[in-house]
Amino acid sequence: MKATNEINPNPLALLPLGVFISLFIAAGIITGDFYKLPMVVAILAAVTVALFMNRKENLTSKVERFAKGAGHPDIMIMVFIYILAGAFSEAAKGMGAVESTVNLALTYFPQSFLVVGLFIIAAFVSLSMGTSMGTIAALGPIAAGISGETEIPVALAVASVIGGAMFGDNLSFISDTTIAAVRTQKTEMLDKFKTNFFIVLPAALVTAVILVVLSLGMNSSVEPKDFSFVKMLPYLGVLIAALAGLNVVAVLGGGIVLTGIIGIADGSFNVLTFSQKMMDGVSGMAELIVLSILIGGMVELIKHNGGIQFLLNAMTKNIRTKKGAEYGIAGLVSATNLSVANNTISIITAGPLAKNIADEYGIDRRKSASILDIFSCSVQGLIPYGAQMLAGAQLVKASPISILPYTFYPMLTLVCGLLAIAFGFPKFKKKQHRDDETRSVSLKEKVTNG
Repeated sequence: MKATNEINPNPLALLPLGVFISLFIAAGIITGDFYKLPMVVAILAAVTVALFMNRKENLTSKVERFAKGAGHPDIMIMVFIYILAGAFSEAAKGMGAVESTVNLALTYFPQSFLVVGLFIIAAFVSLSMGTSMGTIAALGPIAAGISGETEIPVALAVASVIGGAMFGDNLSFISDTTIAAVRTQKTEMLDKFKTNFFIVLPAALVTAVILVVLSLGMNSSVEPKDFSFVKMLPYLGVLIAALAGLNVVAVLGGGIVLTGIIGIADGSFNVLTFSQKMMDGVSGMAELIVLSILIGGMVELIKHNGGIQFLLNAMTKNIRTKKGAEYGIAGLVSATNLSVANNTISIITAGPLAKNIADEYGIDRRKSASILDIFSCSVQGLIPYGAQMLAGAQLVKASPISILPYTFYPMLTLVCGLLAIAFGFPKFKKKQHRDDETRSVSLKEKVTNG
């Protein structure tokens, strides 16, 4: 089965992505340090390759197309979140919010529950805020702080935050991935949530158990210090605002304002030093911002040259059964996500073809929407060059590769998603969709009017 698309499929169009990944991995293996080769340099090499492909177009038109992809609204929104998240994170840290939060955790929680606590808190924040990136930015410094005061490896701590963030991103009603999955499959938010929740719940529960077991016996020789509830108010405010369902921009913006008010009032900093802390936070996100923009432009060139269409066709040509169709949708969105490194864009790209597959093979749209979201989010949480992994690594000054072995939730979500397809779970009662009802009404009108 092939999608009807004016763009001709072309496997060679994926070459820039191969160059990027190969440079990143090869440099890490050869040097033993995956930070030796800056990722911006690797992506610049890949962009250069992309710009020299497709000789039918001149360089000017290709550069314009690159700029269109780099400036895509999804990319720009992500960049804006990076800016706010960096400013909030560094300002709150400079005011003493991280130290107070860490000391509170060390004072009242058994150390065997600190890591699973990070996972659960991240899950609730992300579920309410609708963004994994904002959650990682807010909780990453706390994860680093807890690791610094205990024997918990920093990679394990931040991986727990990333796992919880992906849980919420996958399920939240206001998440871009949920909205994209529901819209492309023409189903309802609540229906998709129920289907999705029962599939990923076992993954979350098993992850919690693993995190508790792994952190048993990790003791600290450092006595908890005093903490201030007032200094923790910015984090509490962000949490409450997220639970209230406010937009992530409003949540982070409000956190910055609250941090400034408290920090200036208690003498932690003045207006100038507060501004400098914010600027330091934004500067710390500079590499991530540049990387996201360059990847967005490169993906647009790959898509225009037929790379994405090649993936779409390759993943769907051998479908024969309903179960095979569900595996096809899972493979389709996973392969797309590996290519574009953005779960929302991968759903938007693969969604229309996934709906065609679902309709042709009788897959309930609640299930096809869940498959799209589950597999895109799980893959996104596992790729070292994904925004979530890069942001987490940046915040705690660790390599994405060192975090990867601890990303239990994304791994288990993949397993649960595959098992749900294999065993036909969950079972659905027959439900008529709105566009089916519209077609039925139109047919009745035609018959009535003769």
